[in-house]
Amino acid sequence: MTRSVEILERLIGFESISAESNLPLIEYVEEILRPVGFELHRITSRNGKKAGLFAVLGSGSGGVMFSGHTDVVPVEGQAWSSDPFKLRKEGERLYGRGTADMKGYLASMLAAAEGASKSSLRTPFKLALSYDEEIGCVGIAEMLPHLEGTIGLPDLCLVGEPTSMRLALGHKGKIGMRATCRGEAGHSAFAPRLRNALHPAVELIMQLRRIQEELANNGSQDSAYGVPYSTLHAGKLSGGVALNVVPDVAVMDFELRYLAQDDEKAICDSIRDAADKIGKGHIELEEFCSYPGLDTASASPAASFVRELLPNAETTKVDFGSEAGYFDKLGISTLVCGPGSMEQGHKPDEFVTLEQMSLCDSMFAAALRKMCE
Repeated sequence: MTRSVEILERLIGFESISAESNLPLIEYVEEILRPVGFELHRITSRNGKKAGLFAVLGSGSGGVMFSGHTDVVPVEGQAWSSDPFKLRKEGERLYGRGTADMKGYLASMLAAAEGASKSSLRTPFKLALSYDEEIGCVGIAEMLPHLEGTIGLPDLCLVGEPTSMRLALGHKGKIGMRATCRGEAGHSAFAPRLRNALHPAVELIMQLRRIQEELANNGSQDSAYGVPYSTLHAGKLSGGVALNVVPDVAVMDFELRYLAQDDEKAICDSIRDAADKIGKGHIELEEFCSYPGLDTASASPAASFVRELLPNAETTKVDFGSEAGYFDKLGISTLVCGPGSMEQGHKPDEFVTLEQMSLCDSMFAAALRKMCE
């Protein structure tokens, strides 16, 4: 595990928050993989400031892919006990931004990649490192059209989001939407004569709550999730410039997190119908981010493969999203499994335990043995 922690220390040192470039981190990964024989394919983002990486060791079709994202969430406004971009060991915990989500997995994966170069692989060992996952799985969506033409489609994929090393067979899909409500500006003394843009925005929020209630009471249910039904959440509302001015524009951002069993298009249509009735042409709806859900069968190739690596691991479904749904949509058997807990992610003093890192290293060691059989 010494090598994994050594790599993790370097990875934490890269301030690869989604608003910044991840190119220095990608260059470091290439410095690890190139000398041990990996074929590398850097996929540059559309704005040229970031990059993802596909890598393969071994020949032939198919193989196993291990996938993770390189970006982390910001630390502004959080009260950290130490520098979030400097790995700190205290007892059995390793602290730093991204230790759990998800540079701990990346470190173990890269240490295993070095070991793979000394193994007699009978099936290709493939890696995918993405960017901009934290802002809606943007990077992997840009990268995947290049997958088949570079290292080829794998037989199965393991996405290393933090699951406490449990086998996560599913997560909800997500659609992020923005409602722009138009009104008429004017002096608040004449407010009753003017169309206040905040009013339809608030009415739309009330309609979202009614649709949410319908989903909770009559929609699909899956008890494997902490919240067992599809959810609607209004997360941001802005509008108005001064108390004595009637707002002419209000913008509200909201999301749908949907179960695989529910028809997300039908839910979105009901939201659009509600907006049309409320706004009478004065509410514009746009979708600004989305990612597909995951619902992998317990007898799938990915689940069978990982169960052999972690015979005592529990199966679960996770309430957060991941890039796994994108691989699944390509017909690649996919599940989520990685060290640490998302309860530690996105918060001050994020950490992963040495025990979790050891379990992840052991999983990769078992994977390498199996890929050499």
